[in-house]
Amino acid sequence: MASNRKHIPFAAAALLLVSQTALAQEQVVKIGVTGPLSGANAFAGKDNENGVRLALEELNARKISIGGKAIKFELKSEDDQGDPKAGVVVAQKLVDAGVRFVLGPYNSGVAIPASRVYDDAGALMSTVGTNPKVTQSGYKGVFRIVASDTQLGASMAGYAAKQLKLKTIGVIDDRTAFGQGIAMEFVKQAKASGIVVAGHEFTTDKATDFAAILTKLKSKNVDAIFFGGYAPQGAPMARQMRALGLKAKLLGGDTLCSPEMAKLGGDAVGENVLCAQGGAILEKQADGPAFQARYKARFKQAPDVYAASFYDQTMFIAQAMKSANSLDPSVVASAMRASSYKGVVGNYAYDDKGNMKQSAVTVYTFKNGVPSALATY
Repeated sequence: MASNRKHIPFAAAALLLVSQTALAQEQVVKIGVTGPLSGANAFAGKDNENGVRLALEELNARKISIGGKAIKFELKSEDDQGDPKAGVVVAQKLVDAGVRFVLGPYNSGVAIPASRVYDDAGALMSTVGTNPKVTQSGYKGVFRIVASDTQLGASMAGYAAKQLKLKTIGVIDDRTAFGQGIAMEFVKQAKASGIVVAGHEFTTDKATDFAAILTKLKSKNVDAIFFGGYAPQGAPMARQMRALGLKAKLLGGDTLCSPEMAKLGGDAVGENVLCAQGGAILEKQADGPAFQARYKARFKQAPDVYAASFYDQTMFIAQAMKSANSLDPSVVASAMRASSYKGVVGNYAYDDKGNMKQSAVTVYTFKNGVPSALATY
């Protein structure tokens, strides 16, 4: 018995040594997330962050090894406030902290200037910013993980002309990179489809009173208004359209395809509102319902517009790391461009500029306070 007691400290020391060796072989990989975590669009920023968080938790549970080392993914989330200047500051903060893989930004106006910071640092950036300019700088580490404004605008204009049979439309944009970009693409496609654009008015992404510009468009007897902007402005716009007796439909891009639109707009948001969102219909995808269930169990709410896209891209990055057996962002980016990934909400494959080779676009309306799919292109 005495001899056994003498061996206990040795056994404990050996166990400690094994544990320390295992820890030494484990490599932490920081994954950054940037989006609006404060302000009117915080609901979207948090939803995107949750998509990445869920993916990283599942990846860590699988205990992935790359280059002979166990990998532990660590989330680094920053609030860019949906503001270009803040976005550049946040981008620099992330790269200074050693982050080389970033999911976000959410806003095109933030993604465009932030992409330069990430490129200078050799980091990989995956964004849902839809303005075509996001991928026109030639940066090899930039990926747009959804359809662009060109695709969204074309789909919404096509649906307006062919299915809704609209003849005259007014346009409002909020002067952000996103709002201007999608409004411009919509106007181009609407005119090509034979729709008359009766007026183009402007607002901001902070405005709450749209009475003057709505009254101006009402006088032109428009069948619909296309709004290039975000849900926090789109919802009160729908309310004010009703108050003014303006029976025109309200059309928009992916930023209006959110339960937040109905939450803020109440009964003024229904089948009178239509929007185009990149991606297929989540609940109709093979793994869609299971993803929705896991997300709801983890975060106690249903996923919003792009949680699944951020989840998918995080998984694609991890797949590329494994296939390339590398954590070098340039090597991972090359592996992603040379391969594809079947995600929860679609198939991901990128061209040489970082755009999706093919991206479904779904047109939604609202029923009982939630987006309801009408058609997928």
